[in-house]
Amino acid sequence: MNYEERDNYGMYKASARVAAGPDMQRGPGPHLMGADTLIGNEVFNHNDENVGDIKEIMLDVPNGRIAYAVLSFGGFLGMGEKLFAVPWSALKLDTENKRFVLNVDKERLGEAPGFDKGKWPDMADPSWTTKIHSYYGTQPYRDEPTH
Repeated sequence: MNYEERDNYGMYKASARVAAGPDMQRGPGPHLMGADTLIGNEVFNHNDENVGDIKEIMLDVPNGRIAYAVLSFGGFLGMGEKLFAVPWSALKLDTENKRFVLNVDKERLGEAPGFDKGKWPDMADPSWTTKIHSYYGTQPYRDEPTH
C-alpha cells in the first residue's frame, strides 16, 4: 500500500484547478508528507527489486529532522524478519511509482548492519551513527551544511 492509499485526511488529493481557480491549494505532498502515510511503503532498489518496506520513521526530535527509516527485509510472515535503519538521505521518493528507492543491491542489503525486532540499537550513539552512514555512503545531517 502506498502513501496515497494511506491518506486518511486527503492531503494528497489534487483538487481540480479549473473548477476552483488558479489559487486552489493542492496539498502538501510530495515535498511535505505525513509520517503515518509512509509506514508500509515499499522500497525498491535501482535494479527495480523490492528490498523491503518502511516499518517506522525515526525522528530526531531535538533537531526536528527525520533521521532514519526502519526497513524490514527477509523473513516469512514476520518470522525471522531483520530490521535495518537506513539514513533518510539514502532514500529517494519515486512519485511516479509511489514508492521509495534505495540505491543498494539486494545482496548488499542482506549484509547491512541490522537488528532484531525486540533488540533495537542505541540510534543516538555516535559510533552507531557513523557505522550506518558509512555503510550507506551518506553523511549524518548534522555534518551537512545548513541552508
